[in-house]
Amino acid sequence: MSYECNDELQNAISKQLARFAIQTTSQADLSSAAVAITIVDVGMGADIPGIDVPNSWSNEAALLLTRRSEKLRNHPGQWAFPGGRVEPGESIVEAALREMHEEVGLDLPAAAVLGCLDDFVTRSGFVMTPVVVWAGSCAQIDFNPDEVASVHRIPLAEFMREDAPKLDVVDSSEHPVLRMPVGLEAIATPTAALIYQFREVCLKGLDTRVGHFEQPQFAWK
Repeated sequence: MSYECNDELQNAISKQLARFAIQTTSQADLSSAAVAITIVDVGMGADIPGIDVPNSWSNEAALLLTRRSEKLRNHPGQWAFPGGRVEPGESIVEAALREMHEEVGLDLPAAAVLGCLDDFVTRSGFVMTPVVVWAGSCAQIDFNPDEVASVHRIPLAEFMREDAPKLDVVDSSEHPVLRMPVGLEAIATPTAALIYQFREVCLKGLDTRVGHFEQPQFAWK
């Protein structure tokens, strides 16, 4: 299965997001955060842990993910989408685009936003809103080493694997921890839950909800 990074894919994702009825969360005791689920072309920068990506994938669409810097107080070293706290006076979209620019150097206009997915409440005290952004062909990414340890362009096809998602039963919750396998590794919720909902809604046209999935204890802080 392949997904070319072209106008057809962009329009298809836009249509799925336009028809999808998002679920929002408003709780006074939680902080608001935004993340950018950014679609880019693989180019020469595909990076799947443990997998040699063929050059023939250069026109494939990918999601832009990062490994957070070990210097960060919250969630060091974890897989993440560019994102962070919504500042006073900012909209969700403004925050997502600002954080993407600060973390990975992509400066995109509001017109690049295709839509949003469901809010996700994290164990660390945030209501996280996923903003889906189309970056298309972007050859240069300059990440901020104070916030980002590495940047990865993961082809969409990798998230369509037959062994995804993986559900781990845990003693601390009635709900399983959802993980999305990537190469020889696996990304955990909350990031994995956002990837899974993106897959289900934007690529498969399903109304799949993910807010109930548990997060591993290392993501609670």
